[in-house]
Amino acid sequence: MLKKCLFPVAGYGTRFLPATKAMPKEMLPLVNKPLVQYGVEEAIDAGLVEIGFVTGRGKRAIEDHFDTNFELEHQIAGTGKERYLDSVRNVIDRASFSYTRQGEMRGLGDAILQGQRLVGDEPFGVVLADDLCLNDGPGVLGQMVQLYNQFRCSIVAVEEVPRDQIHKFGVIAGNEIKPGLYQVTDMVEKPATEEAPSNMAIIGRYILTPDIFDLIRHTPPGKNGEVQITDALLAQAQKGCVLAYRFQGRRFDCGSVDGFVEATNHVYKTIYLPGEKDSDD
Repeated sequence: MLKKCLFPVAGYGTRFLPATKAMPKEMLPLVNKPLVQYGVEEAIDAGLVEIGFVTGRGKRAIEDHFDTNFELEHQIAGTGKERYLDSVRNVIDRASFSYTRQGEMRGLGDAILQGQRLVGDEPFGVVLADDLCLNDGPGVLGQMVQLYNQFRCSIVAVEEVPRDQIHKFGVIAGNEIKPGLYQVTDMVEKPATEEAPSNMAIIGRYILTPDIFDLIRHTPPGKNGEVQITDALLAQAQKGCVLAYRFQGRRFDCGSVDGFVEATNHVYKTIYLPGEKDSDD
């Protein structure tokens, strides 16, 4: 049964400097809730309630966020402002949190490998908080859990992207075994447009089986000199089976300024305004 989820959050967030000089990019707020909390809520809703963070220097604010702040809570107790903590209190009550560090930035594959000490020999989810995924029904990770329960193999979430954007993503090729579900035959990390096997791009949602760890250990550095999870997944696909799932929902690229602003506007109009009223109580 899937119950663990990794959040690789050790990156520097250089595209948001100077805001991220002293604050983790994952703590940037979409209106009044940090980006990483959306991902954690998605994982919990999918039944993955053991949350592990692979962090780095300067990421302490993430750990503090998913903890009790006695001074603040005492100060606002009994006022109308107390309700603003309801969402994070709910998260803290429903999940457990553990942390480990990626000492050196060596790519997503290496970050996931560092998380082995948190997930052990079990299948697990991976959420990249930069990708905000919203859906009226089950979240993307919840959709993938249902598929994992049926197929019991690694699964990556994919979406179609314009050809002129394909160089920014890992890209899959595969055989469609049913609508929206592909058995992966090839994976390429950030290919040139003319070399891309398709326009189906991998986004920041994965379910991985634990044999991926040995494959990562034997994966040499690839694109940009980093250990790429794409390369390890291709080896896994060649040895067995990896599925790619064209998910239901909308993704916002919050790793870019344009995507972050678009996501903020969407959350403000569709989530915050219907449910929140400012209070000075």
